[in-house]
Amino acid sequence: MLPVQIIQAKRDGGTLSAEQIQSFVRGLTDESWGEGAVAALAMAILIRGMQRDEVVALTRAMLHSGDVMDWSSAGLPGPVTDKHSTGGVGDKVSLMLAPIVAACGGVVPMVSGRGLGHTGGTLDKMQAIPGYDLAPARERLHGVLRDVGCAIIGASARVAPADRRLYAIRDVTGTVESVPLITASILSKKLAAGLQSLVLDVKVGNGAFADNLFMARELATSLVQVANAAGLPTEAVLTDMNEVLGTTAGNALELQESLDFLDGTAREPRLLEVTLVLAAQMLRLAGLAPDQAQARAAAEAALASGRAAERFARMVAALGGPADVFSAARALPSAPVQRELRAPRAGVITAMDTRAIGHAVVALGGGRLRASDTIDPRVGLSHCRPIGSAVQAGEPLLRVHAASDAAADQALATLARLVTVGDGPAQSGPVIVETITA
Repeated sequence: MLPVQIIQAKRDGGTLSAEQIQSFVRGLTDESWGEGAVAALAMAILIRGMQRDEVVALTRAMLHSGDVMDWSSAGLPGPVTDKHSTGGVGDKVSLMLAPIVAACGGVVPMVSGRGLGHTGGTLDKMQAIPGYDLAPARERLHGVLRDVGCAIIGASARVAPADRRLYAIRDVTGTVESVPLITASILSKKLAAGLQSLVLDVKVGNGAFADNLFMARELATSLVQVANAAGLPTEAVLTDMNEVLGTTAGNALELQESLDFLDGTAREPRLLEVTLVLAAQMLRLAGLAPDQAQARAAAEAALASGRAAERFARMVAALGGPADVFSAARALPSAPVQRELRAPRAGVITAMDTRAIGHAVVALGGGRLRASDTIDPRVGLSHCRPIGSAVQAGEPLLRVHAASDAAADQALATLARLVTVGDGPAQSGPVIVETITA
């Protein structure tokens, strides 16, 4: 089957057959499709769209382009479940969510990614822990999941290799925004993880990929419908990303906030609500609680009792990190320059440009523009105050952590334009926007 025939079919608005889609994915994997042909079909899909059956076929074909995890012989103590977020600024929910669900009887092999663009990556946060193994051998991973119930790790290059190549080409050809291609990209990797259920955190707002409710609903609905059609029970929660989630943005800073959250030192209300809602969704969908109320109560109990914190500490130790990560957190890397952004006037924080704030963290060295970029785990923002906070002139709005005075000066000048102090009144919107089910 010639690539040009498949490209022409989609260009003209046709529905691709399963055989045509499989031919395309084989071409991605063995590179018999050149980059120009791949880009042409991706652009045709972006413009013409795909029917639900086409997206399911593409997802399944990319899933089977590489390894698929099989937990049947691992002797795991509970149902295998996971969460995926579409990414945001300050989104460190995974670090708390995995141990909470594990403490309630779930098994969470959380295959995570690195940050790119303005969004942070879970792997980059975990890499701030000295010695932590992001790519454990199969036997070690099985042992950790049996003994602890959760493992936050990176994806193997052998998982959905067709998607890896397709995404790299989409990234440079203006076709990232295609909902069918986003759907197949996310779900091919999650299906390859051998999950029995999945919850999706689809961010919406000025710091999210989906900056409006229509787009977020379209993406969430596509993900939920395709996942369920592919045999994976899935629900999605739309959550607000019009401000930094929690009080920090930056890898070691977010790790420290996560540790403080788990041991009860501090729990920012919006971050707490997102974490508990997603945990309850995961527990109910995995069959570990009969309804949302009892699932939430179980998640709250896991946090309050310290069982979630204990699971996180055991996971870190089992994967090569410190024996007591909560004590070792005192030695997390710290930026040499710390400066506060102060309110220019008395008033209320009425808005923030969250995406641009994420880019400011990247400019400090806390993110990457290319996959090969090196991250400085020390830098970022802390003490970020939420929308609706009343402030006096000169009062701190947030704290910049930088590698140099010059970097701090540049960040402060940028951030002064991104956090708006007005007369008010203003308050944060609801952090849980809505839920999308099958």
